[in-house]
Amino acid sequence: MDIHTLDLGFQGTPETIAAYLVVGPKGPVLVETGPAPTLPTLITRLNEHGYAAGDIRHVLVTHVHLDHAGAAGWWARQGAHVYVHHLGAPHLVDPSRLLASARRIYGDAMDRLWGQTVSAPAERVHPLHDGDKVKAAGLTFVALDTPGHAYHHHVYHLDGVAFAGDAAAVRLPGSPFISLPAPPPEFDREAWLRTLQRLQNEDLATLYPTHFGPLKNVGEHLERVADLIDQSAAYVGRHMANGSDREALVRTYLDWVRERAVAQGLTDADFRRFELANPTTMSVDGIMRYWRKRM
Repeated sequence: MDIHTLDLGFQGTPETIAAYLVVGPKGPVLVETGPAPTLPTLITRLNEHGYAAGDIRHVLVTHVHLDHAGAAGWWARQGAHVYVHHLGAPHLVDPSRLLASARRIYGDAMDRLWGQTVSAPAERVHPLHDGDKVKAAGLTFVALDTPGHAYHHHVYHLDGVAFAGDAAAVRLPGSPFISLPAPPPEFDREAWLRTLQRLQNEDLATLYPTHFGPLKNVGEHLERVADLIDQSAAYVGRHMANGSDREALVRTYLDWVRERAVAQGLTDADFRRFELANPTTMSVDGIMRYWRKRM
């Protein structure tokens, strides 16, 4: 088995969104598709490894957010089998609600960021539940139900490695800094902490988060993500309790995140790359919604 990290060059920026080419004894499997505008780059990366788009018959996506699965419908229309969490599957077959929600968040930037997301033929979409196995290219992937970032999230375990989507947060190459992706409406502190403990129990050698590239120090990384979830939720909750409105909280939270980034050696350019992979404003909205549901 060989695993290749495919840099999709999102918005012309390297090492922000990855797809993974997994080559088994019977051929290739694609994990994550990236958004629709990165399709030409993805196909070029596959070509560099000796594969054409038509060689991809199996595609696994961790969840249906557009940076992970925006091009899934295109692959299904080419005849690939697409495997996805059972709660996310309807949104690949009919993405209208998903796109409407995204447009409310991204506004005028929607088309530039995410392009044209097409529907997937229902017969090509395979809904998965916790513990289901995907047998593809002579390999067996196990779907692990891993909510917290999104309720429709799977991590795929394969022979001691895991394709983690956003369950292990965002950590870009060359930096120890971790950014927490907590978008609305599904950030759930307690569920995410349970997810991280589950991944700890899997005794994994390597994580492959979508943002970005392999991580070897699995136990330490997951502990740091758990700490960051608690710190971030507490920070937002404390400021809400003190009467901060959204606009003020966005400013102070961004300052807090930037201070952590600078303390860990990030330059302004590095921080902008993290913001492209995971906009801080979305996490403020997600964590505020989490607390409002509990007030």
